[in-house]
Amino acid sequence: MTVRVRFAPSPTGMFHVGGARSALQNWIYAKQQGGVFVLRIEDTDAARNKPEWTEGILSALDWIGIERDSYEGPYFQSQYAGEHRAAAARLHESGRAYYCDCTRDAVQARTGSQYQGYDGFCRDRGLPAGEGRALRFRTPDEGATVVVDLIRGEPTFENKLIEDFVIARGDGSPVFLLANVVDDMTMGITHVIRAEEHLPNTPKQQLLWDALGVKPPIWAHVPVVVNEKRQKLSKRRDKVALEAFRDEGYLAAAMRNYLMLLGWAPSGDREIVPWSVIEEEFRLDEVNPSPAFFDEKKLRAFNGEYIRALPVEEFVDACRPWLTGTGTIAPPPWQPEEFDADAFAAVAPLAQTRIAVLSEIVPNVDFLFLAAPLIDEAAWTKAMKEGSAELLDAATAAFEAVESWDAETLKSTMEAVGAERGLKLGKAQAPVRVAVTGRTVGLPLFESLEVLGRERALSRLRAARVRLV
Repeated sequence: MTVRVRFAPSPTGMFHVGGARSALQNWIYAKQQGGVFVLRIEDTDAARNKPEWTEGILSALDWIGIERDSYEGPYFQSQYAGEHRAAAARLHESGRAYYCDCTRDAVQARTGSQYQGYDGFCRDRGLPAGEGRALRFRTPDEGATVVVDLIRGEPTFENKLIEDFVIARGDGSPVFLLANVVDDMTMGITHVIRAEEHLPNTPKQQLLWDALGVKPPIWAHVPVVVNEKRQKLSKRRDKVALEAFRDEGYLAAAMRNYLMLLGWAPSGDREIVPWSVIEEEFRLDEVNPSPAFFDEKKLRAFNGEYIRALPVEEFVDACRPWLTGTGTIAPPPWQPEEFDADAFAAVAPLAQTRIAVLSEIVPNVDFLFLAAPLIDEAAWTKAMKEGSAELLDAATAAFEAVESWDAETLKSTMEAVGAERGLKLGKAQAPVRVAVTGRTVGLPLFESLEVLGRERALSRLRAARVRLV
């Protein structure tokens, strides 16, 4: 048997990090088993689908390493409507499904409860197909449906507790449960690896597989991804869009390493490991079924480690979208002609050790490419205290006098200026840093002054002094 797995997202919005985790797990499992990864776009909800969101799915998969032309598909669920309707007809003809014209209000009136499920009223009425009549699956009255799950063992569901569920709407269009099963049958899917939230649907789908005469796939329900309050990650409440993390400057390698740790861990006391190790060691049956906490702070720390591990040349290339802007990344505050690639290359090693996401490169280097620094008013207030004017005068005069404009000379010069006033270097340089860069934190000051150049640095010191008047 050739292992065939599938990833079946809906093109109804941004790409969820939980979906990305499931895609990676399917992808790795298929590679380990010498199998096939199938991409199926579940696009039958025409009112909510947009073509650009399908492209967004493909682009997001590209980014995390599941590249186009390396998998089968994408297939589109809407193209299989004929198969869906044929399966519904077979189930009706075999007596495994029946038509029902009950409304929700009618069911509630009979049962006396708004919480009780469908009561089977139409099971034996023999209604033909007709407008407003849904097709319901006839669940067994006895026995149990056992779901063999690689992660959760053998969850067992009593059949009498599973209501006769709808498989086709009143207009004849199949619902998700049936369409999903038929698609998996049509595409020869052998293993369904998906999120835990789908587990309640699984006994219903397994009953459909059996009723259609096909052996069900092997199931594996990976843990739900939750936030710090242990709530399932929500698009409405939480930061979950993979594209948002990408555009903020998270590296694909860091993201996919972190996503694979949501419910699983490599051997030894380690988390940051080469992708080849994850591909070799990942085992579905070792996935922890408990909810997995998506910790953005931890992801950020991961990303910082990955950034620092890049060769400088790769770091420079990785920063380029934020230095120039793209279709989804805002342009920097400087004009393109103001950017100096050599100046950026000079400070890149300094910035690389100080940022955790690539978008942070802009506030760290913008002072190099703007005619005047962007002054952070809070930083200005904090640094420009009593005596700052005199300190700036002294620093300006001392810097004007140096013969060599290099970081070591500038540092020793500033130390001397501070010592004359009983100030340690950290206190003495604070007004100079804000005058030159606009901020109290950033790249090492004296290396920054060296790259900025004598005339521009002195001009900013003088401008700050005027502002203090």
